[in-house]
Amino acid sequence: MKRVLLIILLHLSLFFIIFAYHTQAEELEEEWSIERFENLIFARVYGEVIHGDSLNFFIRASDNCEKVWHNFTFYTYEQPGDIKQLLHKHIPIKINNEEVTAYVDHIMPFLQGYRVLFSLGSFPIKEYIYKLNNFYIEEKKFEIKIIDGLDFKTSKYFDISINSWKLDKLVPSVLEAHRKCKEISNLNS
Repeated sequence: MKRVLLIILLHLSLFFIIFAYHTQAEELEEEWSIERFENLIFARVYGEVIHGDSLNFFIRASDNCEKVWHNFTFYTYEQPGDIKQLLHKHIPIKINNEEVTAYVDHIMPFLQGYRVLFSLGSFPIKEYIYKLNNFYIEEKKFEIKIIDGLDFKTSKYFDISINSWKLDKLVPSVLEAHRKCKEISNLNS
């Protein structure tokens, strides 16, 4: 009888451990981080396809915390000898299904490939964040796909050319980063 009770207790314990792990994994699906680097605050969320790809919103105290610099990273395992020629070029992308370009701001060796930092530009913070949030609510997704363009073949440089991010907590996360930036500005005044 003790053995049966012990087996049932072990099974229940295992069930609760798995349940707790699953619940925690669901909570981490859209975990935003807000960090400071010198006089810069940024809000970041990681990708759903490649977790290490990040979507970033940088706010600088030197801009009086009124602009947001929107950028994202893509990791690629591809190692073409001319990947550095993409630096400071505009690369064609689709955000959801809207074709735009992204500026290649930085390329750095990372793990066994490269991490490429793309910039979408700088914008008035509140206007842009609310506009982006409305876009996300309407589209029900935020997906970036690097696409072929004139003299640019995506597959040469990127083994995975698509990622998406959950933006359900975009507004409170960026507004919190904005608040922290204002604290830096007030300290520097």
